Amino acid sequence: MKSITVSDLELLRRKAGQELDLRERSDTLAGGACCGLSVGTEKIQLLVCGGTGCKASSGALIAERLEEKICKEGISARVEVITTGCFGFCEKGPVVKVIPDNTFYVHVTPDDADEIIGVHVMGGRRVERLLYVDPRTGHTVSDSKHIEFYRKQMRIALRNCGFIDPERIEEYIARDGYRPLAHALTEGSPEEVIDVVKRSGLRGRGGGGFPTGLKWELTARQRAGRKYVVCNADEGDPGAFMDRSIMEGDPHSIVEAMALCGYAIGASEGLVYIRAEYPLAIRHLRVAIAQAREYGLLGEHILGTDFSFDISIRYGAGAFVCGEETALIHSMEGKRGEPTLKPPYPAEAGYRGMPTNVNNVETLANVPAILNRGAEWFAGIGTERSKGTKVFALAGKINNVGLIEVPMGTTLREVIFDIGGGIKNGKKFKAVQTGGPSGGCLTEKHLDIPIDFDNLLAAGSMMGSGGMIVMDEDDCMVSVARFYLDFTVEESCGKCTPCRIGNKRLLEILNRITEGKGNLDDLKMLETLGKVIKDTALCGLGQTSPNPVLSTLENFRDEYVAHVTRKVCPAKQCKALLTYAVNPMKCMGCGLCAKNCPAGAIVGTVRKPHVIHPEKCIRCGMCISRCKFDAIVIC
Repeated sequence: MKSITVSDLELLRRKAGQELDLRERSDTLAGGACCGLSVGTEKIQLLVCGGTGCKASSGALIAERLEEKICKEGISARVEVITTGCFGFCEKGPVVKVIPDNTFYVHVTPDDADEIIGVHVMGGRRVERLLYVDPRTGHTVSDSKHIEFYRKQMRIALRNCGFIDPERIEEYIARDGYRPLAHALTEGSPEEVIDVVKRSGLRGRGGGGFPTGLKWELTARQRAGRKYVVCNADEGDPGAFMDRSIMEGDPHSIVEAMALCGYAIGASEGLVYIRAEYPLAIRHLRVAIAQAREYGLLGEHILGTDFSFDISIRYGAGAFVCGEETALIHSMEGKRGEPTLKPPYPAEAGYRGMPTNVNNVETLANVPAILNRGAEWFAGIGTERSKGTKVFALAGKINNVGLIEVPMGTTLREVIFDIGGGIKNGKKFKAVQTGGPSGGCLTEKHLDIPIDFDNLLAAGSMMGSGGMIVMDEDDCMVSVARFYLDFTVEESCGKCTPCRIGNKRLLEILNRITEGKGNLDDLKMLETLGKVIKDTALCGLGQTSPNPVLSTLENFRDEYVAHVTRKVCPAKQCKALLTYAVNPMKCMGCGLCAKNCPAGAIVGTVRKPHVIHPEKCIRCGMCISRCKFDAIVIC
């Protein structure tokens, strides 16, 4: 292990900063026409997105092909391929950015590597067909800063994702990494660290929104022979990938934040609880921890001080309930992942009965930036009670699926229609689910609500960890509520009766309604039972599980009424409530539908309109897929 000092760290920062200078300058200057790149004048860097999404779409092969072409052309000394973390614009991935002219290429394939090197790097001309096309203007945009998806974003937790190589500690250090830790250990005190975090107004980004500085202070006050810092990386919301992307793209920010927390509360050991199905995030965390140890930034007597701190990794099996801190702690101890009543809180008695501070990944990722730039800077962003920014995984029926970070107070309309680019295929916006399975469905009347902890709660939803799923006019809100409730029933630990039995009864009612067997009394029962579960369940999973049901009942009651009175699904999604028929004006009597109907429900003669017998129809949709004349209609 290297015995590094603060002065050594600063020397390394300056040296590494020179290597990163090209990216820094390119990121701050506005892009214009192609700069006429020449491999003989300035070094060229090709940043390839290495997040899980792009990696699954041949991102690693793209980087490999680029390197092969560079080697073949003999320009390796002047051109470098760097695999970074997630750029966020997942809808347009795989993404490649060319430095220094900041050209942003989208939907890149391995076969495009030769053209990027030959035409752009060596020829000085952008590959126009790979540039982003603004759907509003139809014009190509070469620089990501001029793409609407990025305009209203402000990256703090994601500040290094898509910018640095996550497997090189030198690049993190060049971006002021480990400077807050060095300052705290040599010039500050644990109390000063806690004071800065408190004054910043940072609240937990895992869903609860508890003030982070206060949580640290409560743990620091405890008198015990041993304390623990726990990073909650058990991200279980459907469609959520915020924490995973931070760990993949900037793992050292988590390592440094945990060390800072350890110093502040008096802990010498940190644990990262991460779900085992995050292999890339796990690999990058392992590399980051090993590098930090090698540089003396983890382990004994960090930076020559009396402070010692180390980190180990614990793996979870993917249980949603283990996102709750007491269930998480039990899982790390080798016990069944079940929550317990609080108090005592983990700050008093957590892992192995010792005072334990638990923060999620995004919360920790903000800490080094806050200590670098000051509490006042962070507190100046956002709203009065919700400071800073929030990372959201934007998914669903939206044009720009991806990972975004916006200041608190940004409206849902800005997120969905400006950053998200609106609804796919020109459909009408119907609802947005915030907070994952624990959140609620908000409607058009909520679009101008500034996003923060309190406003979303007041609207019947919640911030949650940051999942945001957009729905259009074709989505059935009864089915949506049923989907989320089915998830929470499956993920419930079963410890408390309200969650174990109450949610099961809620799901049974929703199943009856979507099968055309419900009645108006079922709607009253949904409301009554949902409120009882919220008031009596043991942990956050159970207490928030009825939210999708209650919010859709409030905002889309007409759909529920249609299901139970007229036995129809207005969105035509509930299979049991659909009726298939043949439009005689369009049917040519070709017989394809009848030949492919597995239930023998379609009859007719050649060249004459056919008929579907509803009592035999099993609503499989085979007739629609086979008909060449759009003659099958759903009633």
